[in-house]
Amino acid sequence: MMHFLAEPKTWVLAAFVIFFWLAWKPLKKALLGALDGRAAKIRAQIEEAEKLREDAQHLLAEYQRKQRQAMTDVEAILAQAREEAARHREKSAAQLKATLERRERQATDRIAQAEAQAVAEVRAAAADVAIAATRTLIAGAMDEARKKAMIDAAIKEIPQRLN
Repeated sequence: MMHFLAEPKTWVLAAFVIFFWLAWKPLKKALLGALDGRAAKIRAQIEEAEKLREDAQHLLAEYQRKQRQAMTDVEAILAQAREEAARHREKSAAQLKATLERRERQATDRIAQAEAQAVAEVRAAAADVAIAATRTLIAGAMDEARKKAMIDAAIKEIPQRLN
């Protein structure tokens, strides 16, 4: 047994075991502390990532809600624009119809005036022809004394006809 204690390998082994036994406690504490710190850091990063994910989900939900609201607003605006366009179309059609009716009445009035004017011109021409024919007949059939008597009678009737 003595021989075993005389061996340097035995003392190196004993020193190695004692060194590790004495160094194990602080080494274990430092190693576990580093691992616990690393685990706490990872846990904090995971919690932060979860918080960021929740915030991102809330933002996504809010943006989706805003997008749905915007789509609803766009549909309402389009419906209102369609209604207004239909009202403008109806109003324009009514105005066009009224304008066409007014122009038709104006054209009818102008035609009636032209007809009346043509009739008046024909009557005037007929009256002129009749007067000329009457003059010719009267001039040929009357003597001078009778012509003067008719002229005097016509002059006397002028004030009555002017009133």
